[in-house]
Amino acid sequence: MTDVVVEYLGSLQTEQGASRNTLAAYRRDLLDFTDFLRDQRRGLPETGPDDIVDYLERLRKRGLKPSSVARRISALRGFYRHLLREGDLAHDPTEHLELPRRGRTLPRALPREVAAALVEAPDVSRPQGVRDRTILELLYATGMRASECLDLTREDVNRTAGYLVCTGKGRKQRLVPVGAEAVRWVTRYLEEARPRWTRRRDSGRLFVNPRGGPLSRQSLWAIVRHAAARAGVRGRVSPHMLRHSFASHLLEGGADLRSVQAMLGHADIATTQIYTHLPSSALTRMYRQFHPRA
Repeated sequence: MTDVVVEYLGSLQTEQGASRNTLAAYRRDLLDFTDFLRDQRRGLPETGPDDIVDYLERLRKRGLKPSSVARRISALRGFYRHLLREGDLAHDPTEHLELPRRGRTLPRALPREVAAALVEAPDVSRPQGVRDRTILELLYATGMRASECLDLTREDVNRTAGYLVCTGKGRKQRLVPVGAEAVRWVTRYLEEARPRWTRRRDSGRLFVNPRGGPLSRQSLWAIVRHAAARAGVRGRVSPHMLRHSFASHLLEGGADLRSVQAMLGHADIATTQIYTHLPSSALTRMYRQFHPRA
């Protein structure tokens, strides 16, 4: 059964441009499902709706969140639709399956001064500090996703014109403006830090490790967490919080929703609209000033 999973993942990559992270998640989900069918001594052709329900019940007993269960269902739906199109199955057992309702969660954005302190936290007397400061500056200046930042090449950044080419979900590209401060740090990184690490090996990525290889996702998270600790930021901080902060601070400053949508690379403006539900600092000040119980 793993052969058909590999075939399906290949079609996702070539036809829909699915990212590495999406492919890895779907692979885990589908292999978990095929393991379940093996335990039940069932094959794909004879799988019915009851088998799918039993599998979902097992997931709930394992304590999976509704969002994780919803992703498993999406993976199964896409998988069975692929098998149906290819003529490998006569029916789709997920056809009438409903996604579990997911509560709407607001993204967590950092206050402006906290975001600035985090970005400025790395020790720039060291090459790694210059690289880390550059990464944080770009994340906050552009609202890029972590994967988009890691996939950047030197050619993607136009320092003269002040923009970069960002490759997002589905391999779709967009132009995102880059502020003067971020451009200054990119220039310093390219002149002082990167050449030290790419004498023998150059992966071609903009951000590299001291061996010249591409920076890993785990390393990027560690950079953000370390900067947060140095800046005294409490709680869990992730690269995505700089993306949230980028969008929230632009909207607070009066940017229009469509422009922010384009810069974030959201296909649906409803995704961007969630940032309009975050309380701005001005709104908070007004509330504290006028509400009798504030």
